[in-house]
Amino acid sequence: MEERIIILGSNGQIGSELAMALRQQYGKNNVITSDIKQPSHPTGDDIFECVNVLDIEALETLIRKYKPTQIYLLAAMLSATGERKPKQAWQLNIDGLLHVLDLAVKHTVEKVFWPSSIAVFGPHSPKENTPQYCIMDPNTVYGFSKLAGERWCEYYFNKFGLDVRSIRYPGLISWKTTPGGGTTDYASNIFHKALTDGEYECYLSADIHMPMLYMDDAIQGTLSLMNAPSNKLRVRSSYNITGFSFSPKELTDEIQKYIPSFKTTYLSGDPRQAIAESWPSSIDDSFAREDWDWRPQYTISSMTSTMLKKLQNNLQKT
Repeated sequence: MEERIIILGSNGQIGSELAMALRQQYGKNNVITSDIKQPSHPTGDDIFECVNVLDIEALETLIRKYKPTQIYLLAAMLSATGERKPKQAWQLNIDGLLHVLDLAVKHTVEKVFWPSSIAVFGPHSPKENTPQYCIMDPNTVYGFSKLAGERWCEYYFNKFGLDVRSIRYPGLISWKTTPGGGTTDYASNIFHKALTDGEYECYLSADIHMPMLYMDDAIQGTLSLMNAPSNKLRVRSSYNITGFSFSPKELTDEIQKYIPSFKTTYLSGDPRQAIAESWPSSIDDSFAREDWDWRPQYTISSMTSTMLKKLQNNLQKT
């Protein structure tokens, strides 16, 4: 049977790159992208529909129209933005998910992908090599909406047999798209500033370590999970995955290997510091490695080299 895929929230950092990868795998006519607004750089031959995931009637109309075999729900409000708009973040992150889960059951969608986050962990979770299963006491709206979402995903799998799959993404680093209001955004923004300004003001302290992942690995990992046999998957809440952990100072040191004059200054008092301090500094992703052969390819060194090269090429074109 031919796959037909809908991506909800396709304009974001993950969605824009995931859409390209899925079109390569399944063909552009079998991938329907959707978001609340038109994409900033639309292409005439891609299928796009404007839909708000909180509008369940419009969402059902979309599903009836295209009859998807898979739905990727990426629409969400991230950590830093969510703290400024807590009730809107909860509504989007939870009601949007429940709408998709209910409609997927109703219309017998074969697979649903929904991203979780390391934000599900909290101050009492183990900081080093945070395991798949442990104390989880998130203290941000984004974090506890993601934790609640994980429970709903597992519930729909157990109660209705819906094949829901999920990844707890760490911070994601990409040169193709800009971040969308998360605590780890500095790890992408710092590269832009290194090339344009030669300096960067970081809202986190120099020595705070957080797990990160280069976007190419994130996309490949997502596809690997979605292509894995269902009977191999032991985790129906959300899988831990990670690429590497570093601090802003360590990332600055890597950039200085290519731009020796680059400097980072560190601000104090930003609310994102407290969020970062509540999250893990490194992640144990052994379940993903064992169940669906998760293997990231990029290191902090190869990621830094690639980011600077790609962004420099972009700057030269403009």
